[in-house]
Amino acid sequence: MNKIERSRPVVAIDGPAGAGKSTVTRQVADQLGYTRVDTGALYRAVAWLALDRGVGLGDSDAIAAVARELAQPGAIAMGPGLDGTRIVVFGRDVSAAIRDQAVGLAASQTSQLPEVREALLAMQRALGRDGGVVLEGRDIGSVVFPDAEAKFFLTASSQVRAERRRAELDKSGTAPSLEQVKSEVEERDRRDSMRAVAPLICAPDAVLVDSSELGIDEVVARIVAHVQGVARGLAGRPVD
Repeated sequence: MNKIERSRPVVAIDGPAGAGKSTVTRQVADQLGYTRVDTGALYRAVAWLALDRGVGLGDSDAIAAVARELAQPGAIAMGPGLDGTRIVVFGRDVSAAIRDQAVGLAASQTSQLPEVREALLAMQRALGRDGGVVLEGRDIGSVVFPDAEAKFFLTASSQVRAERRRAELDKSGTAPSLEQVKSEVEERDRRDSMRAVAPLICAPDAVLVDSSELGIDEVVARIVAHVQGVARGLAGRPVD
């Protein structure tokens, strides 16, 4: 990927499931006045549409076709919602549907397919190309924007992440046991870290933020302060 001179940085926030990326990304973007891009929602949208159409998760060709269809102009729309990112697929608001536990697990499987990642890669890069954006995912700093000016890897212990995820599910009245949620979190970590294409890793130049014993406000403050420093550096960069 060619290096692009930007006046405002691309902020990449990667990390495992349940680390708090969505909440942190939203608040960081709000405080900086940047656009938030939830790349995980794109992969969830692929999984949701595949499940909605009855496509088997083992049918890689059919799932790849779904991803390519969603990558076409106008197929999917993303914007701010009342409780996170609003996702519209072919005119249908699926913002709540894609957050279902089954969709999340399916997304972890389908996102391992090289054809799916390739189909969505150009879309993600187009959304963040000019900077002034905060992108969350699992391979933003390592694959999607290896030239991002500000990279973070947000994590927490599997126990803490499971507790957070269960609390989130409990609000909808569908929470399984903590043991089951922890098992699913650890299985997803294993799949995401071991997949052959774009595995979950902490980029060498990323700032590691462990939120196990930190509040959201503390995490956001650390990231915002770092990004503001990067932004000042870009603003003071000499023009050729």
